[in-house]
Amino acid sequence: MHKKAAVLLLMLATLPLQAGERLTMRVTPMVAREPAFLTVRAMVAADADNRVLQVVVESADFYRSSAIDLQGAEAPPLNVFEFRNLPTGDYDVTSTLFDSHGRRVSSSKQFRVVQSPGSGR
Repeated sequence: MHKKAAVLLLMLATLPLQAGERLTMRVTPMVAREPAFLTVRAMVAADADNRVLQVVVESADFYRSSAIDLQGAEAPPLNVFEFRNLPTGDYDVTSTLFDSHGRRVSSSKQFRVVQSPGSGR
């Protein structure tokens, strides 16, 4: 792999947290053809109280979610979720970090799935 390509991949894989941020999220791509494949990268700040990270992908006609347990400050900072075969629609993608005190921090993005050519819909 070329050195420039490796640096670009590393930059895409990391989501820098700003001072005081506990959660950031990147959704790729922003628009896809059906059946769509969506990748959600959530960066979580190290904190002993971190317990669960949940990602929800939903439209008017579709809902899918995934959650992982976090081991406090020992949890990896980058968490990658993949959602496959998403049908046509406009989606809200929300990552939520839950801590041991019942507090939540969320980050949301939009994602669109368009019809494939010749789908006949």
